[in-house]
Amino acid sequence: MNKYYFILVLGITSLKGYAQTPPPAVTAPPEKEWEISFYGFVRTDYIWDTRKSVMAREYQLNLFPLDEVLDADGKDINAVGQSNFLSVTSRVGVKVKGPNVWGAKTSSVLEGDFYGNVEGSSIGMLRLRQAYVNMDWSKTSLTMGQTWYPQFIPECFPGVANFNTGIMFNPFGWATQVKLKQMLSKQLSVTFAAYKEREYPTAAAGTVATGTQNAASINSALPSLDAQLQYKGKNVLLGLGAEYKSLQPLTVFNNKATTEKVNSSSVFGYAKYSNDKIAIKAYGISGGNLNNLVMLGGYTGTVTNGIQTYNPVKTSAFWLDVASNGKTIAPGLFFGYTKNSGSNTAATDFPSIYMRGITVTGTNSAATARVVDNVWRASARVDFKKNKFRISPELEYTGATWGKADLFGEANGDKKEVGNLRAMVSCVYAF
Repeated sequence: MNKYYFILVLGITSLKGYAQTPPPAVTAPPEKEWEISFYGFVRTDYIWDTRKSVMAREYQLNLFPLDEVLDADGKDINAVGQSNFLSVTSRVGVKVKGPNVWGAKTSSVLEGDFYGNVEGSSIGMLRLRQAYVNMDWSKTSLTMGQTWYPQFIPECFPGVANFNTGIMFNPFGWATQVKLKQMLSKQLSVTFAAYKEREYPTAAAGTVATGTQNAASINSALPSLDAQLQYKGKNVLLGLGAEYKSLQPLTVFNNKATTEKVNSSSVFGYAKYSNDKIAIKAYGISGGNLNNLVMLGGYTGTVTNGIQTYNPVKTSAFWLDVASNGKTIAPGLFFGYTKNSGSNTAATDFPSIYMRGITVTGTNSAATARVVDNVWRASARVDFKKNKFRISPELEYTGATWGKADLFGEANGDKKEVGNLRAMVSCVYAF
């Protein structure tokens, strides 16, 4: 009996001592100084068109249908079907978060795809999309590097299946820039940006070798300047912005040094409403020399006293996109319209009109030209989604009105509307 009593007392004493011993301290894992994550997608587009169009990069990116051109028998040589299968829009990127710098959280993005930079010579090759560093304080952030044009709003752009992302109606492209964003309240912010054009440049002027595709921006000491006010609530996004740019197309004209600039401004606004079931987005922009945004427009050149001066061609555009936010099936509709309103000053001749959407035949005073008056597009799509995989069939009709050009770069007669119906299926596997 004494033996069992002794064992019982010993066990109770041991448990009591264990209970009084504090558990070992749990130390939090040290905060990672660097965090690196990869992202991207593999994408293949299957495309069928009913008409030849102005396109880019292996005829994947359609802008607007080509004008009617009749052969000797009166047959329109551009009214022919085309098709293409492509995977060049597949994308890869890396996001990096690093240690704080001067009290700011730091992060960066390096992103590319296989779309190439120049038509013909670099198609299918890796190109730089984004490469920037962001410094984020509590109410202020500073972005340095190449990212979206300030007029392109990542939170508010068309959700179309086509890789054109609403191009011709919505600004598109990236530029190397410095951007400062200041929060005025939890919902309201103001952003200032200065940038230089790169991959999508303003149209080149003259016949003098410029040395680079974006020489007009390089020749100008003043970068393009952009300001934007944005309200961001739970379900609503509203924004209003303006831009001023001063570009110098040439440094030499007719063997004379020149500092003539093409000065232009633009305004833009956007709105978005989104909840669990639906997303409604709209955008509008109006201004001069919007060529670098992959839109209609450019500028005219007038020779005075042996020197060429420049005036911007005005373009206006808007679009509306309505889509479901369904998790597995999400239909959507898009409509866009853009108008070429010409320049305030006549060009010396048609070869001195530097803009997207014009075809010039002949040279100097003997030249004639046809120009796009307006373009509109309507499309319907359905996104079928499962985990990281998406299949999106889409029907898209793009209509363009071409007309006889005057020296202001505007269509003033002999107008003809042509259209292209694009049927496509986009397959995307994201990671």
